Amino acid sequence: MSGPGGLSRRHFLRLAASGAAVAVGGGVPLLLSCGDSTGPDPGERGRSPLRTPESLGISGTSLTAAAGLAGIGAGDPAAAWLFNGVLPGPTIRARRGDQAQIRLLNQLTEPTIVHWHGVIVPEEADGHPRDAVGPGGTYDYAFPIVQRAGTFWYHPHPHQQTAGQIHRGLAGFFLVADDEEDALGLPAGEREILLLLQDRDGDAGAAFSYAPTEADLHTGMLRDVPFGNGIRLPRLSVTGARYRFRVLNASHGRVYRLGLADGTPLSVIGNDGGLLPSLAEVDSVFLGVGERIDFLLDFSGVPVGSRLMLKSLPFEVPGPPGSGSSQGAEMDLLELWREGGTGGEEPALPTVLSSVAPLAAPAAERLFVLQSTTQGSMHRINDLSFDMERVDEQVPLGQVERWVFRNESALPHPMHLHGTQFQVESRTGGRGTVYPYEAGWKDTVTVFPLETVNVLVRFDRYRGLFLLHCHNLQHEDLGMMLNVEVV
Repeated sequence: MSGPGGLSRRHFLRLAASGAAVAVGGGVPLLLSCGDSTGPDPGERGRSPLRTPESLGISGTSLTAAAGLAGIGAGDPAAAWLFNGVLPGPTIRARRGDQAQIRLLNQLTEPTIVHWHGVIVPEEADGHPRDAVGPGGTYDYAFPIVQRAGTFWYHPHPHQQTAGQIHRGLAGFFLVADDEEDALGLPAGEREILLLLQDRDGDAGAAFSYAPTEADLHTGMLRDVPFGNGIRLPRLSVTGARYRFRVLNASHGRVYRLGLADGTPLSVIGNDGGLLPSLAEVDSVFLGVGERIDFLLDFSGVPVGSRLMLKSLPFEVPGPPGSGSSQGAEMDLLELWREGGTGGEEPALPTVLSSVAPLAAPAAERLFVLQSTTQGSMHRINDLSFDMERVDEQVPLGQVERWVFRNESALPHPMHLHGTQFQVESRTGGRGTVYPYEAGWKDTVTVFPLETVNVLVRFDRYRGLFLLHCHNLQHEDLGMMLNVEVV
């Protein structure tokens, strides 16, 4: 199978448009998406209650990908592709030491495979596009849960079709717990809020239809309406207690700068790889595609009847003027309504949340130059476009290396690595800093234009073939991906 270097913009657009038509009119029976409440907001803003994803275990379970109908709020159903008939897909919950046994059933009209984003698994369970199964096929996953607690997720990863399948609705949370996190007494149950962020068209008929323009293929799809857990313009009612928010950016190309409209700081306790070494109080958080952030908010001092807004605060992306991109635009993501009721006294968090040992001095260094051009809307790493059969890098198991991501394009690139996690060492140019919420372990780091980001990497669990790629979904589908073999 040829890499996307041989895929013209016109052919890619034709594939995307035909897939969108299948999403609306495919031959698979339509299912009603489940969840909490999707009724209309009684307020004047047309907002609907945030849906709580269903939960699913990991032993002897299955995920079925199929066409269906999803309620997106205000009584509007939308044609979508769903895991197990729900939007988002069911939240998979596991504990360190568990053994996962999951069967994927493909009832779509095109090949698919699932990648467990951030979960460290053997090569054969990682969801490499070469393992995609056709319509009617199945794929059996078996892997141990070896990493510490954290907020991870799962999504399709077929060659050149990842963007369309995620856009149509195929994504869900994968949460891991362990004793270290349990000891902190973090908010749970109704006070643990999962928020899968995406930007979409606000019209129900177009919200999940994948038909990218040529501009989309270059910048990544950027749309104007925020969705949370598949709900258009969501709202959430809270009581006077401490809440935990686990937020995932599952958009195409949108970078969010999360913050509260009134400037109340976010108490960040974790990111991609789980708990931070210590709590970070910040006014805002940059969240690139694929990244996660875990923070606490205490509403005990907020008057009953008040409304707060979790926003994407405005920011500028260095680049050529007049591009017309809405990257960095201000967006109202989630409205928070303070209702009656209070919680008990909350335990103080310890000074140290988690023990994170720094990686040793690197034994080798690799440079990855990130390139995007308007010619063919192609996106490359080191002048290479993805080839399924080509091994681009060979890395010794257990060796600490410095990987240098240098962005020579005018677009942000969230770089994601399969098979391990890494530590962010430095950022020069552009924003010029490593943020406190980037401490600990990461699996995705956003590299803005004019930036160079250094990370320390060590594959210490599995040998085999894994992927390094930009998680802007159009960039990934159009070639910004490499095969990394751990030997």
